[in-house]
Amino acid sequence: MNPGITALPATRNHPAPPFDAEQLRHDFPILSQTVHGKPLAYLDNAATTQKPQAVLDAITCYYSEQNSNVHRGVHWLSEKATQVYEQSRETIRRFLNAPSAAEIVFVRGTTEGINLVAQTFGRTRIGKGDEIVISAMEHHSNIVPWQMLCEEREARLRVIPMNDRGELEFEEYLKLLSDRTKLVSIVHLSNALGTINPVKEMIRAARAHGAIVLIDGAQAAAHLPVDVQDLDCDFYAFSGHKLFSPTGIGALYGKSRWLEELPPWQGGGDMILSVSFAKTTYNKPPFKFEAGTPNIEGAIGLGAGIEYLNALPQAEVFAYEEDLLQYATRALESIPGIRLVGTAREKASVLSFVMEGVHPHDIGTILDQEGVAIRTGHHCAQPVMERFGIPATARASLALYNNRTDIDALIRGLDQVKRMFG
Repeated sequence: MNPGITALPATRNHPAPPFDAEQLRHDFPILSQTVHGKPLAYLDNAATTQKPQAVLDAITCYYSEQNSNVHRGVHWLSEKATQVYEQSRETIRRFLNAPSAAEIVFVRGTTEGINLVAQTFGRTRIGKGDEIVISAMEHHSNIVPWQMLCEEREARLRVIPMNDRGELEFEEYLKLLSDRTKLVSIVHLSNALGTINPVKEMIRAARAHGAIVLIDGAQAAAHLPVDVQDLDCDFYAFSGHKLFSPTGIGALYGKSRWLEELPPWQGGGDMILSVSFAKTTYNKPPFKFEAGTPNIEGAIGLGAGIEYLNALPQAEVFAYEEDLLQYATRALESIPGIRLVGTAREKASVLSFVMEGVHPHDIGTILDQEGVAIRTGHHCAQPVMERFGIPATARASLALYNNRTDIDALIRGLDQVKRMFG
């Protein structure tokens, strides 16, 4: 092993694939700035991604030329805003290959999408003695709603274990499934480990027991092709802010069967057809689940973000991200005292690590002074940290606008950490 940190000739000479990330970086204004006098190396994409100019322009256009409420007005501005808003729903439908735009519900993000299913399917279809299956690598947003539901409904929460590489133990998953299993809710791509789960096979296994399946796609939507018809999932949730789009917006795909049968979650405007003190008649899906004035600018920005992504050569983008992940993995593995947490054979975008004798928060603070932005902590996945016997990790997470220069800045920053801590 090379005892140094910055001298990695075998890694540095590895040829990069043809995708032109350097040209694409110009589409993201924030990436051109300096931090503490150093060029910004933004490696916190699992927390939130940066936004291309096309998304910023779409939001500005809405407020400067189209600003009005949707679905309720007969004047030109309202009709125009409604048109652009619903175009975004159709863009999401195509992005997920959903059969109908009526199966796309706008939500604040993945967390609200999961809670929507917990409050509708959960409260009407989960009873005493029933079981819900999740995994050991879930984000808190895919743990807590089910814990709350199980406590309320006297149901049982079952947890799929994972191995030392951060991979789910598929055979143990199969053993957990039974006729008592009513719902399986699993992450597609782990935010803390980068593990890509075999969700299609897991859905198929759940189907054999009559269970429905929700997929947390918060991380996967930006890094993997998603086809809900091919997966055959019942629900798929993702967030806009991890998909080069605004915060406070996301989408929940739900099969028409469920959106038709399930009751609304919240009451108010837009989710009703008529209201009297004797009876309220609910709107049809997806509007039945979209009470109140929506995040119009967010939905429009989300549509613009997906359109931006769709315009790129997807196969080349995925190959580029895979190459960058391998480049960064080799670089980190060459550093004495660094241990990667999460080494699954199927992995994307995330590099969680610990450094011997140094707390992750100290790593993050020193890297920030070098212009390198990473995330430190438990990443809203405390059971993952417990599984690996650590309180936290430092996490560098990649996006399509990152490059090897960003990784090199990370490695130089870690060199500085080692010098400071001996």
